[in-house]
Amino acid sequence: MKFKPVPPAPDEFEFVARAQGAVPRVPDSEADCCARLVDRLDLSTRDDARTWLTFLRALELVTETPTGYRRTETEPTVPDCRAAFLDRVFVASAVHDALAAEPQTPESAFAAVRERVPTWERHRDPSWEATWRERIARLLDWLVLFEAAERVDDGFRVR
Repeated sequence: MKFKPVPPAPDEFEFVARAQGAVPRVPDSEADCCARLVDRLDLSTRDDARTWLTFLRALELVTETPTGYRRTETEPTVPDCRAAFLDRVFVASAVHDALAAEPQTPESAFAAVRERVPTWERHRDPSWEATWRERIARLLDWLVLFEAAERVDDGFRVR
């Protein structure tokens, strides 16, 4: 399963551990988990919290059970999060691969993966290109945070 929601990358990796720690150890409802994320991470909205909850699932730091969501016992590390990110987040590995060929700007990285955007999303959202440009920019920032890429004068490149 590939996950699409990607929150803005934080300035420091420790924020990921704080986000995981905001999710209870004992399964709880999505609404309650989102409320905890809003309160403990100072997020603006429950939609932001829902994005984080899903993203933490992609990183294998949170799991969904029949009775709700709970954090895993996995200690967040940059290498483990990078591996899960590249494996489980939609087009993350394709963006990373594009950086291996040559440095990419967010715009050129979007162009490299544009055809992978599902057709139904193109038809559902008239501003799908803007939405996906933002998503690709976020993916690039996460690649930097997970030490898989670095910023350079002409964009981003594999680290």
